[in-house]
Amino acid sequence: MAATVVHRALDGRRYELSGPLDLGRPCTSSVEVTVGGRRHELVAGSTGLGAEVATALGLSGFDEELRFDGGTLLVGRTRRAEPGSRITEDLLLVVWQGRRHCLIGHFYATTTATAVELLHSLGIAEHDDGLMLRPRDPASALAAPATLVKEIPTLGLLELTVPSAPQATRLPAWKGARTRSGELFSDRLSNGDPYFVLAGADTWTTVLPLAATDLERVPAVVDRLGLRLLDAR
Repeated sequence: MAATVVHRALDGRRYELSGPLDLGRPCTSSVEVTVGGRRHELVAGSTGLGAEVATALGLSGFDEELRFDGGTLLVGRTRRAEPGSRITEDLLLVVWQGRRHCLIGHFYATTTATAVELLHSLGIAEHDDGLMLRPRDPASALAAPATLVKEIPTLGLLELTVPSAPQATRLPAWKGARTRSGELFSDRLSNGDPYFVLAGADTWTTVLPLAATDLERVPAVVDRLGLRLLDAR
């Protein structure tokens, strides 16, 4: 039976996925933002993601809980050694929790007040299909289109964004396979692992196969996937 889901990326773009596939897995969205001339990466996901990230960083809990932008802001602190350099830095983890979604940011050598000011300048808006950022300050902006990541069993991890000129120049020289959602190209990463690029009229999707993915069947599975960009609202 065909299914249809809509996910919103942090830049407000909404992606519709449809077809006779397992589309029930949650997704995440990431975006780089510029605030006061400095770049930061923020990640959005379902509400449980914040606790998972905190556990992965070795936090036993959060130190502060604040009401913020219609949700709850959780703040935790830890010290982390950078691999290779072994330089130890103070890490501030902030997790904004809404009704169904959360926003996660990591900040080094900063204070709660600075992190709150940064998030306030970006503006967090929660919708049923995901979170989006609406910069409120002229010194704050999204540095690039957001990326949406979703796992589809039998296919792999999909990284969705909008096409850009630099991406188009990285397309393989050979002709791709035609599918219902665009032209599909196959290639290999520098380590030899296979991957695919689905170039649509208004979407750009990188497909990273899972260990159990049947690579020969990827074009046929992709051809069952409907993918389109909806108007942001």
